[in-house]
Amino acid sequence: MRLDALARTLGCTLEGDGSAEVTGVAPIETAGPEDLTFLHHPKYLQHLATTRAAAVIMPPGTQSPPCAILRHENPYLAFATALRLLFPEKPRWTGVHPQAAVAATARLAPGVAVGAFAVIEEGAEVGEETQIGPQVYVGRGSRIGRSCLLYPQVVIREGVMVGDRVVIHSGTVVGSDGFGYARDAQGGSHKVPQVGRVMIEDDVELGANVTVDRATLGATRIGRGTKVDNLVQIAHNVVIGEGSIIVAQVGIAGSTEVGRHVTIAGQAGLVGHLKIGDRTVIGSQAGVGEDLPAGAIVLGSPAVPHMTAKRIFTAWTKLPDLLRRIRKLEQRLGVSTDRPDEEEPRR
Repeated sequence: MRLDALARTLGCTLEGDGSAEVTGVAPIETAGPEDLTFLHHPKYLQHLATTRAAAVIMPPGTQSPPCAILRHENPYLAFATALRLLFPEKPRWTGVHPQAAVAATARLAPGVAVGAFAVIEEGAEVGEETQIGPQVYVGRGSRIGRSCLLYPQVVIREGVMVGDRVVIHSGTVVGSDGFGYARDAQGGSHKVPQVGRVMIEDDVELGANVTVDRATLGATRIGRGTKVDNLVQIAHNVVIGEGSIIVAQVGIAGSTEVGRHVTIAGQAGLVGHLKIGDRTVIGSQAGVGEDLPAGAIVLGSPAVPHMTAKRIFTAWTKLPDLLRRIRKLEQRLGVSTDRPDEEEPRR
């Protein structure tokens, strides 16, 4: 693709030869004469002077490389669009494979593809141009919208509602039973039937091996445009607002409400029945045990405001030195707190 045409499509300002052809993409440090690359982090500035790329997408006002430049306020977003142009999506499966099991009462809209050994149960509906990969299970009465992509070995349990343009990666289970048990007087556990459902709104993407539990009553809901990374647990009756980002190995316990445009970083854990405000940022491995207001930024376990957490972490690194100083003071005073305290007298 010619650079001038690419620049127009991406909304970039072109600096350099617009007649150059781009045929591939590569990292800035290894790109060749026909590759497009991008720069969006200062860490990679060191490679700018030596890159051999045909063109670099980069923000306005930065230094110039020895090649053409496509200036854009958001280089990463522009590069993502360029990838879709240079490598357009192709259907992974076409038609209904003869070894797929599609119930007589299931309804498949025009253009639906179903891979080998997939199962679509009674009363299920699949929208136009949706692709169902091999070994996918779609349960009784579930509905999947238009232009969705379900990779092999996805499980959509009974009564699940999936919107349009949803992508679900392999190993993910949507609609598994919520974890609910009632204890009796003898300490035995009795399963609470999970009779609710799951609602996945439009343009959601679920990574590999995600679990989204059905509600006990009502619905577990994931809002429009939310992106969920691999190995995330979303428990029963959780509600996640639109446009949120949930990174790998996050766990969200039952009935927690997550607002819109929230970011939850890797391995964070949220207890149940919380309310997390819009635009909140929860740092990696944070343990959230209380409600958070809109716009909060928290770190640590238990989670605290990020500036407080940074002060705590700074003080923590100084503890060995502080301990040495205390021991020296104890030696000078002839006392030590290393030995166990004497038992208090019994009353």
